[in-house]
Amino acid sequence: MENNGKKPIAFTDTTFRDGQQSLIATRMSFEEMEPALELMDDVGFHSMEVWGGATFDACLRYLNEDPWERLRAFKKRVRKTKLQMLFRGQNMLGYKAYPDDVVDKFLELAIKNGIDIVRIFDALNDSRNLESSVKAVKKYGGHAQMALSYTTSEVHTVKYYVDLAKEFEQMGADSIAVKDMAGLLMPAAARELVSELKKATSLPIQVHSHYTSGLAGCAYLEAARAGADILDAALSPFAMGSSQPAAEVMAAILGDYRAVGLDAEAMSKASALLAPVRERALKSGLLDAVALSVNIDMLKYQVPGGMLSNLVAQLKQSGAEDRYEEVLREIPRVRADFGFPPLVTPSSQIVGTQAVMNVISGERYKMAPKESKELVKGMYGKTPVPVSDEVARKVIGDEPRVTAAPAELLKPGLAAAREELLKEGDLLEGEEDVLSYALFPQIAAAFFKKRQAAKYGADPELYNKERNTYPI
Repeated sequence: MENNGKKPIAFTDTTFRDGQQSLIATRMSFEEMEPALELMDDVGFHSMEVWGGATFDACLRYLNEDPWERLRAFKKRVRKTKLQMLFRGQNMLGYKAYPDDVVDKFLELAIKNGIDIVRIFDALNDSRNLESSVKAVKKYGGHAQMALSYTTSEVHTVKYYVDLAKEFEQMGADSIAVKDMAGLLMPAAARELVSELKKATSLPIQVHSHYTSGLAGCAYLEAARAGADILDAALSPFAMGSSQPAAEVMAAILGDYRAVGLDAEAMSKASALLAPVRERALKSGLLDAVALSVNIDMLKYQVPGGMLSNLVAQLKQSGAEDRYEEVLREIPRVRADFGFPPLVTPSSQIVGTQAVMNVISGERYKMAPKESKELVKGMYGKTPVPVSDEVARKVIGDEPRVTAAPAELLKPGLAAAREELLKEGDLLEGEEDVLSYALFPQIAAAFFKKRQAAKYGADPELYNKERNTYPI
């Protein structure tokens, strides 16, 4: 094992993105975050992951917040620490492939509004789905971190990930992340993978895991001892369970092996400010006991944190909470049928929803949602293992499958999105609105109408006079 002595190790704080996404389905408002921001900026984190993933959708859909305004508010208050976001490659922040021009413009505005580091991943590890994102991040001066979506299967070997990392380096990655979204990374596997990645590439290596299986803290220790440069962790009120390990705990443990430049007092004070938010989520039922539990069986089921909370919600809506274990057992069977995709958004939601439908309907693939059909058809990209003809017939019948990269099948979408938004009424206040609409048309339009009514009431003349008009 490599002896790193007191070589410094850095941390990315995930509290306001993946921490709250994994535990409370991304329902934390900016108002709840704001009191802790100044202290967190003083902790000494390498970066703070505050945007991307499901936060964009949740802001518009549930919180009545403009996600772009939230980003600008973060940038005003976090002055010393880099801001980071999660970006799903060609799927952006949505659940399907978007055209290259939409990807390019979104990343231009994300960086312009305050994002420093963009972690880019593809649910299938199909590098074709990452090309336009990497180019855009580099073009607009951001740091392009390319992520290996980590999973275990007959094809997901150390060599598979090392070869992928080499390809990412050639594509222009500034750093590599091991994205272990379901807490599958065993300590020995973490040590071996990080060691081999350090040998194979000159780029910084960051490790991201979840505590779902209870292994993440030990995996982090082995990754750090093998030379990992950065680890992802959340402050304790939004750590553990299906979230990341606690930053306070990992800093204390790793201090025996590496230099850890985090201010423990600032972390403690920030955590104290966030504790009431957690308590409110517990009392309301938003923070479910399932999300807080540790289950080593996740090594079999491979359910990531965000998927777990969505799965519980789906079963509650169907009145089938008692079938939770049955659905968990069905998930790996669906995953194998669908070509062993890593379970991360959107593939995790697709496989999870299909598993729920298989169990509730009593017949496998009797019902298949549009997303399952598109995954099998190849509309999300190339699965690690081809989907069998037998499964394909059950899901899509005689429909043909595609082999082209998803982006190649799409027409430019930015102008069309702007045109459609204008048909909704005089709602446009900035170029960012077009991107919000391109991603989530109905949700964004409803938000813009509420925003207009809140600002200007029923007086259209006042609205037209005072708004910050975006020139078309």
